[in-house]
Amino acid sequence: MRRLSLLTIGAALATTLVGCKVGPNYKQPVVNTPAEYRGALAPDVSAAANNGTPLGAEKWNTIFTDPVLQALITEALKNNYDVKIAADRVLEEKAAVGVTRAGEFPTLSGGASYDAISLPGGLLSGFGNNNNNNGGSSNSNNNARSNIYSGGLTASAAWNLDFWGQYRRMTEAQRAEYRATQWAQQTTYSTLIDEIATDYYQLRSLDAQLAVTRQTIAARKQSLALTTTLEQGGGGTLADVRQAEELYYTAQAEIPTLEQQIAQTENNLGLLLGRNPGPILRDVTASPDILAKAAHPVEIPVGLPSDLLERRPDVRRAEELLIQANANIGVARAQFYPSLSITGDGGTSSSQFKKIFDGSNILYYVAGSATEPIFDAGRIRNNYREAQAKDKELLDTYQQTIAGAFRDVSNALVAYSKSREYRDQQEKLVASSADAVRLARMRYQAGATSYLEVLTNDTTLYNAQLSLATAQQQEAQALVQLYNALGGGW
Repeated sequence: MRRLSLLTIGAALATTLVGCKVGPNYKQPVVNTPAEYRGALAPDVSAAANNGTPLGAEKWNTIFTDPVLQALITEALKNNYDVKIAADRVLEEKAAVGVTRAGEFPTLSGGASYDAISLPGGLLSGFGNNNNNNGGSSNSNNNARSNIYSGGLTASAAWNLDFWGQYRRMTEAQRAEYRATQWAQQTTYSTLIDEIATDYYQLRSLDAQLAVTRQTIAARKQSLALTTTLEQGGGGTLADVRQAEELYYTAQAEIPTLEQQIAQTENNLGLLLGRNPGPILRDVTASPDILAKAAHPVEIPVGLPSDLLERRPDVRRAEELLIQANANIGVARAQFYPSLSITGDGGTSSSQFKKIFDGSNILYYVAGSATEPIFDAGRIRNNYREAQAKDKELLDTYQQTIAGAFRDVSNALVAYSKSREYRDQQEKLVASSADAVRLARMRYQAGATSYLEVLTNDTTLYNAQLSLATAQQQEAQALVQLYNALGGGW
């Protein structure tokens, strides 16, 4: 009966300890989500938004199909330093959860001891002790030695009773921080893929601009030779030659700048890849075609704005930090109440090993204590107010993160739509400018116009070709931006 009563009391106590947690339980805030995103890609974007898998839910290798880009992203996800650091932080926080959770349980330690003392027999007889009553041996000869043996076992336990749920709230907060770190890791993945793709398309655009510049230099070199020949034959003027030289050297001067930008972009990619600075292996001659053939979907399933709350890792991280702050209110609230603890020590000692577990040799000590804060100059109350203020701050941060996510998607939709329009107009401008240059050169060779007309049209064509490469880059990067804004990449 006594054992049953103890078990009943223990079960009741455990139930009470587990069931009581002061402080508010977390409730997900109500978010004002728009019905649809601003920035339609097409008149029927609403229908497209709900058909098919949303762009943000697609795997990155289904969005970026260029084999070179896929290889770079794969390498970066393996070797990038930010990715490694993020993984290290996740492991740190996972271990921190275990450390914090240990505070919910008792601590138990134990020890063992053994002593052996050998004394001259005469030393004990001098104190009137001629017989060894401590498990040793003696005789009447004062030269004989007396041996004393003793051994024992000890154990101690301590438990800070989590009656108010303080330690459970601490574990709750630490777990939220752990999950926040995991979402930060996913943000690192998404950001890295965004940066790799952005730099890659910039590199391809620079390759295309360099190719256009070299083609322009070759064409202008021929024009310079033609004007020189005409001037020497009396069919042209020295001014025409100087204007042709101006065009030729202007294009030549662009080469060092473009080569510098290419090297710097390669170095940026190298850092993202976890490499030392160096070239990025690729077919440079294919860059114009790669930009021209990059995916340009008219309609993109973007999903509903409410889906973004689950897809964006930065939004999920902000919510986990809010959960942590909410739990910390409970931690601070529990400090107003008494802290309860139980300590105990026990052990056994004997001069004979076989009697070490005899009941007469066992000793123990058990004590309980309760500590109530009386005066702390407002420390506990202000700590509680600080926790409440932190919770309010992180609620505002959470709302701001969500609003920023909606803004990012809308901006990306507008950027993608307008970049398509810009690229389309630049293609038409290049075609028109190329024909204008052809006609101007024919008129000049026929003596029907001055070289100024050729110069003007040639300059327009060159600038249009450079702008087209930039427009193609911007359109490709706008799709990257939209994919990232919709929570893709993890």
